[in-house]
Amino acid sequence: MGMTTMQEAVVVSQAVDAPADVVYALARQMDKLPLWASGLARGIAERGGEWFADSPMGEVKVAMAPVNAFGVLDHDVTLPNGVSVHNAFRVTPCGESGSLLSFVVLRPADASAQSFEADVAHVRRDLAALKQLVEQEHRPPA
Repeated sequence: MGMTTMQEAVVVSQAVDAPADVVYALARQMDKLPLWASGLARGIAERGGEWFADSPMGEVKVAMAPVNAFGVLDHDVTLPNGVSVHNAFRVTPCGESGSLLSFVVLRPADASAQSFEADVAHVRRDLAALKQLVEQEHRPPA
């Protein structure tokens, strides 16, 4: 058996002061993605039941995992060149009324260490933005 080289990966996590179901419901709203997913900040639109976003790389197709009870928010992004990138993303209940976002950032085979670090930093910013968005919308009653 040959040794398989594992793809380098970093798991970015972010605590959110809101219940997992609240976070999940907001995070999977495709029309709200541009509010926190910086790569899609130029806007997103539905055409024929599929979602297309303007990204720095051109138009990309975004497909979210079906609604599920496990907080899985995995999504596939199809790039203009036809390559599909799978993003593993989920929200987990954490504590009495909080939750934890976790996003697996995989290093593409052709990515430099620098560009991989930039990807990770991007995801950190996006998850922090999602946290803010959720916490603003979900103000627990005083």
